[in-house]
Amino acid sequence: MQGTPVVLGIESSCDETGVGLVRDGRLLGHAVASSMAEHARFGGVVPEIAARAHVHVFTPLVHRALAEAGLRMSDIGAVAVTTGPGLSGALQVGLAGAKGLAYALDVPLYGVHHLAGHVAADTLAHGPLPDPCVVLIVSGGHTSLLLVRDLARDPIVHLGDTLDDAAGECFDKVARVFGLPYPGGPAIDRAARGGDAHAVPFPRPLTGPRDDPYAFSFSGLKTAAARWAERHRGQALPVADGAAALQEAIADVLTRKAVAACTAHGVGTLVVVGGVAANSRVRALAEERCAAAGLTLRVPPLKLCTDNGAMIAAIGDLLVRAGAAPAPLDVSIDPSAPLEYAALHPVARPLTGQAGDVAPPRARPENAISCRS
Repeated sequence: MQGTPVVLGIESSCDETGVGLVRDGRLLGHAVASSMAEHARFGGVVPEIAARAHVHVFTPLVHRALAEAGLRMSDIGAVAVTTGPGLSGALQVGLAGAKGLAYALDVPLYGVHHLAGHVAADTLAHGPLPDPCVVLIVSGGHTSLLLVRDLARDPIVHLGDTLDDAAGECFDKVARVFGLPYPGGPAIDRAARGGDAHAVPFPRPLTGPRDDPYAFSFSGLKTAAARWAERHRGQALPVADGAAALQEAIADVLTRKAVAACTAHGVGTLVVVGGVAANSRVRALAEERCAAAGLTLRVPPLKLCTDNGAMIAAIGDLLVRAGAAPAPLDVSIDPSAPLEYAALHPVARPLTGQAGDVAPPRARPENAISCRS
């Protein structure tokens, strides 16, 4: 194929395996497989189960995405892969597969930051991001407010991040207390449809006049919801009201801070991405508040909010078109990589005890966790 190359994107940071194909900002095809059902009985993602699932579905997904796009393996001109953050074993599977494909096809390989991929997902639906824009990333493991300019070239500025539990983690943990299934976000959303959002006066953390205007904290809200449930011990728990009130509190905090950030920085566009961007109340309240503030709201379609390979292909496509250098042959993973740039090309070096040696990337604790994105 002539012109800009087709970029194959691979995502394997948690329990979804995703493969996508993007060229010139246009999604050509993608496929996703989830091992969520295998984790549900544990109430969170078990890293070993996730890694084995990635191995099992990797090759079939590549062929499925190519078939959807009407392309052949030889049409791929570059490969992009998530190199962090995420579960160590899961990331290793995706990177090994990506390296194998890039080597076999003799095409460049690009390491990508998972969260930058979420930001790029919106470009597949709405075109290039405005420069600048404010981005609210909200998921199981991450809640951040960012100031984004050129996503492929410029550093990403953090306006505020979560100090403890992310919004999605709060949903997951409270859902368990309420007796709802995992993952908690969709379960809370469904239960809330029959509830009264004002039935329970849950707190709005870090929204006081002396608080950091862009920082987030959902640990206290999680505790408040658990104590509310405990007060109903021995009687029927009004789950619908509790779910609606919890969802309202989270949506209120997220959208209030995001709109305030846009106003304070003179930015006219708010982009909301990540798994919790699929929540119906978050989307509705963001739309309502952006309209009142005269802001443009951009939210990806539901299929691009959760983890997928299309978003990784999208950021890879941006990097290719920006002339970014590909990853070195010894590129590794960084399970706890901070979001600084879209490209992420860590190189792990063994510890030898000599001065100046660099330790390998730190891995997250290998137990059942919430990493819904």
